[in-house]
Amino acid sequence: MKQLLLILGLTLASVPAQAACYADYKAKQDDPLRLHYGVAELPDSACSRQAAAQALQPRLAREGWTLLNILSIFGPEGLAERKASAGQYFLRY
Repeated sequence: MKQLLLILGLTLASVPAQAACYADYKAKQDDPLRLHYGVAELPDSACSRQAAAQALQPRLAREGWTLLNILSIFGPEGLAERKASAGQYFLRY
């Protein structure tokens, strides 16, 4: 029994914690000018404003959007309150 608990404990300790990371942001398109507010899921390595901008810029650019700014970085607890405001841009990019 002790060996089983020890193995289980070592297995769980070797699995990295997966804390979800999200950012809310503003983006624009030109000609005609269009703006949007969105929420995006980020990799664990991009949980700072600067890293989030670097991760999000190419995703947005593929569809002609320019990132204006990262408003905040947050965990899953902040998703529900932002969903309605982000509308179609909720977790799209």
